[in-house]
Amino acid sequence: MVAVWAVSTLTMLVLAGLLPDFQLQSADGDSFTRTALTAATAAGAFGLLGALVWPVIVRALLLVPALVLGLLVFFLNGSLLLVALWLIPDGRGAADPETAVVVAAVMSAVASGTSTALAVRDDDAYRRRLYRLTGRTRPRDPGDSAGAVPGTVFLQLDGVGHHVLRGAVADGLMPTVAGWLDAGHRLTPWRTDWSSQTGASQLGILHGSNEDVPAFRWYEKDTGRIMVSNRPASAVELQRRAVRRTGDAGLLTVDGASRGNLFSGGADQLALVLSVAARRGRRNRSRAGYFAYFSDPANAVRTAGSFVTECVREMYQSTRALLRRESPRVSRGGTYPFVRAFATVVERDVVVSAVMGDMLAGRTAVYADLVAYDEVAHHSGPHGRDTDQVLGRLDRAIALIATVAEHAPRPYRIVLLSDHGQSPGETFESAYGLTLKDLVRAGCGLPVPRRVRRTRWGHPQTESGGGSEARDAARDALRSALHRPVDESGETARELPARPSEPVVLASGNLGLISFPDVPHRMTREEIDRRHPALLRSLAHHPGVGFVLVASAEHGSVVLARDGVEVPVAELTDDGPLAVFGRGAARAVRRTDGFPHVADIMVNSMYDPATGGVHAFEEQIGSHGGLGGEQSHAFLLSPPDLSPPVREGEELVGAEQVHRVLRRWLRECSGPQVPLGPLQISPSKGTSESLLPVDDPVAQDKNH
Repeated sequence: MVAVWAVSTLTMLVLAGLLPDFQLQSADGDSFTRTALTAATAAGAFGLLGALVWPVIVRALLLVPALVLGLLVFFLNGSLLLVALWLIPDGRGAADPETAVVVAAVMSAVASGTSTALAVRDDDAYRRRLYRLTGRTRPRDPGDSAGAVPGTVFLQLDGVGHHVLRGAVADGLMPTVAGWLDAGHRLTPWRTDWSSQTGASQLGILHGSNEDVPAFRWYEKDTGRIMVSNRPASAVELQRRAVRRTGDAGLLTVDGASRGNLFSGGADQLALVLSVAARRGRRNRSRAGYFAYFSDPANAVRTAGSFVTECVREMYQSTRALLRRESPRVSRGGTYPFVRAFATVVERDVVVSAVMGDMLAGRTAVYADLVAYDEVAHHSGPHGRDTDQVLGRLDRAIALIATVAEHAPRPYRIVLLSDHGQSPGETFESAYGLTLKDLVRAGCGLPVPRRVRRTRWGHPQTESGGGSEARDAARDALRSALHRPVDESGETARELPARPSEPVVLASGNLGLISFPDVPHRMTREEIDRRHPALLRSLAHHPGVGFVLVASAEHGSVVLARDGVEVPVAELTDDGPLAVFGRGAARAVRRTDGFPHVADIMVNSMYDPATGGVHAFEEQIGSHGGLGGEQSHAFLLSPPDLSPPVREGEELVGAEQVHRVLRRWLRECSGPQVPLGPLQISPSKGTSESLLPVDDPVAQDKNH
């Protein structure tokens, strides 16, 4: 403490000499001794204010959005310095507000760096510093940590597919992971469900069931609402359904912590958990993760500086891509640089700090999601310089967590896993000049923009076979749809007595969902053909569509594809129209077909195995959510002292099976995990949570 105070005093003297608007002397001038005493007083006052007042300020600002809090950090820290200077006797300290911000940032950074440098030479000192940085005053009682029984930390690298991880290790981007593989860790690929996205995967992993989650967003006819996995109210409803279905609260029920996830997993310790963010009042403990991290001004300044740097990096990278005319490319302007910086800096730092605190507290099970790669890959593509840099920073975060584990009161086993991968490819709109919504409206005979009438069915680079015949069929179907549709007999289609409502068209990566809200049940193919004779033909024959799933009164459900291919779902195999999508595609489609809230029409984009490309129905050149390529292949990296995930020769398929593997590992480490009973996991009738609606009022989605 004395050493840090001395270095802070010296830093303040240097800054006073360099910055004309920062002074530590009276107007008549002072001796060096007097000036040094003034600097020491100011440094001490600033340090005390940082330790005593700063945490109070941060806690008071917890209701402020995290992005705004990060931007306020510099100004709040500068305000504390102005107060510290005001406390100096005889008014010898003074600084302009702009200068105070700079001085405070430098002082905090120097103090943090000095403290770290001194602590790393002494394990006890370093351990004490870690406790302080993570908001821990002392470790748990050794008896509470079950002695030497190991804990388990699950780190989810969001969107990092099996292929990407292997490539990053081979290219030297992730030396920590490479070292673990050399030491005998098992790298096991696992195949996602049809809905290859975080909502479905993480719900299955943490709660053991992702039944009835057909996509990232979908329309529910019985409630008239659009469910979106990353909306707080939707997340809490999905978690409730999973808990009711399985009968226990989740993977983290016993002494667990959930950090940065969509769902709690039954954990008591929460930070940045979306399903908890829907709560109001004191029960919402998820934002406490911000307080634990930003209560240290050095953390706040460092993260704010990194935030600004990441914004500049994104603007530089997007400008470079524009000048080089890289293709494919999507818009990266507006607020996106701030969104990316929040995901790759603020959320990463807060989550990593929370995990460190959990290990130092000796918690039994921790599950944390690091979303940086997924966010960048959506806009920069899953392969390239931009995402390579993110993978390198993720590896350093993993290394930091592994280092902190050495100072924890119990040993820890660290498991890395992902929830899905990402598939590259030009967007559907960029490739064909119209959105999925445009195509659906045309097939329904509804008005479409003029650009759709002028659409040329070109030859996108990612297009696989089928050639001119498929394009001709799609063009003819579209032209027919833009006029009065005709049925197979050539007669004009019979108009329904009442004009049907417009379809709801939603996108989840390269998976599209089409629902007719005026029909209370799942429409059959026959009903759709009577209402819109050109719709299914327009979709199935389009060169950008791989296949279409629709119910059928005659066959149960059928998969439609180009060249007039029709296969009943009951007879579906991995050959035929789904052959290009690889092993397990038929099982995934068959399972989703049985969901109560499956859409009237499910549309999966084409997939080109030569390039690995798909066409996202959203503005993403790295996408996931459907079938096709790397998006369906996640990974599980486990220490050698844990049992193999599956027997030799077997495959790990589906998020629910991953849940069973993780639960087995927790039993191996800490004994059986006892699920909570129904009375403990169901909200009481007297709580506001029980009155929470399924979702917020529906906002117009860009794909709706």
